[in-house]
Amino acid sequence: MAELVVRRAGGVGTVIFSNVAKHNAVTFDMWRAFPEVMAELGADDAVRVIVVTGDGERAFISGADISQFEQARATEDAQAQYNRAVEDAYDAPVSCPKPVVAKIRGICMGGGLGLAAACDVRIASADATFRMPAARLGLGYNFGGIRRFMNVIGAANTADIFFSARKFDARDALRMGFVSRVLPVADLDREVDEWTALVAENAPLTIAAAKRAIREASKDAADRDTAALSRMIEACFASDDYREGRRAFMEKRKPAFKGR
Repeated sequence: MAELVVRRAGGVGTVIFSNVAKHNAVTFDMWRAFPEVMAELGADDAVRVIVVTGDGERAFISGADISQFEQARATEDAQAQYNRAVEDAYDAPVSCPKPVVAKIRGICMGGGLGLAAACDVRIASADATFRMPAARLGLGYNFGGIRRFMNVIGAANTADIFFSARKFDARDALRMGFVSRVLPVADLDREVDEWTALVAENAPLTIAAAKRAIREASKDAADRDTAALSRMIEACFASDDYREGRRAFMEKRKPAFKGR
């Protein structure tokens, strides 16, 4: 069964793309459900950080479910609806106020690569394999998607993976800057759990402001909402968490942040 599985534990929300028989290929319904799931986790005060991953040991996400293309993209209207669903899914990690990390094991291709690029942080296992096969399928990739890749890996690397449609491994992904860490398969779950635990302990308002600043910095200057960012920064300094952070530092103890 193709579905999204959502779990919550210890301040961490996890979204699992589950379609194991097809290497977690994403169906139209899964694309449409993902923004709703992300919005729910983003609004949950108990969730401090979100992990996006794939089900099983063989794949993160192998891409869109191509078997649906004849029906889902058969007409101009159907194509527009499908593209809108995919773009909304790609935007969901970007617009989410909380940190989103892609935990990548195995196959990460096509739509999976695009979704990983939309996350804030990408951590991969050593057996991960990557590919952008649009040029093998005759698909046009829109400006926003290309720009997202350029913001992550730069123009030359974006040209490389789109023009060649070649497969590349985790070491190459690390060299490009697509992933921030490559870990032995046996260590991936533990290391990601440890990293998300660190994030979950930190001040939520500070993290939200930092994520917003990173997002605004990726835009053209004329499109930046620096006033909104300034309000978020001011809210940090006016918060109970800022007072708690100062007290905890003076008292040499771990702070207990509440997000307010």
